[in-house]
Amino acid sequence: MIPAVRRRSRRAAPALLLTTGLLLAGCGGSADGAADPAAAGGHDHSGDAPAVVEGPEDRYAGLDLPEPYRRPSFTLTDTTGAEYDFRAATAGRPTMLFFGYTNCPDICPTTMADVAVALRGLDPALAEQVQVVFVTTDPATDTPQVLGEYLDRFDADLPTSFVGLTGDQEAVERAQLAAGVPQAEDNGRLHSTMLLLYGADDAAHVAFNAGNTHQDIAEDLQVVAGA
Repeated sequence: MIPAVRRRSRRAAPALLLTTGLLLAGCGGSADGAADPAAAGGHDHSGDAPAVVEGPEDRYAGLDLPEPYRRPSFTLTDTTGAEYDFRAATAGRPTMLFFGYTNCPDICPTTMADVAVALRGLDPALAEQVQVVFVTTDPATDTPQVLGEYLDRFDADLPTSFVGLTGDQEAVERAQLAAGVPQAEDNGRLHSTMLLLYGADDAAHVAFNAGNTHQDIAEDLQVVAGA
């Protein structure tokens, strides 16, 4: 359980500082976020400014999304070379979605490792319900084979296999737009740090960034997947 003092300090933080969707990080460098206090309208964030997180009630160990992100619709290529329709394949299931690239030296492997550790701490019956989807922001390098080998480092002993997706540059950009995260820059090296967690209602009410831990992810997975 996350200590109460930690929750109080997060709840007191200005919402502008916790706008996860605007946060881009260059792997191996520092975070560089845009300052835009406007939250997205409605519940479909495709093509809109990302929602401001942390509402008046802090329900999650991660970052609350007062305007939930709807589960996006996009089709890319999985590690077997087959087409993967994200919405159709994951609908109604607890799903974690992250955009990154395999040569990232810090944020991406740390995020995937945190997800893996969180899943190992759950009851296996609960963990196997969770879908984890990693979409490359560097499709020129990350072929299906490269993605498969990369994700095998994290999910080999888990009851659920991580899904790696790639495609042409335009398709990857459309996927980011559909998910409501900023477009990656610098050949994919400057990308969003946001890890979205969708529930059975096909909406993400919580997200995580580099400031969250595997304990945060595990706690919220129990809330979302166990609901």
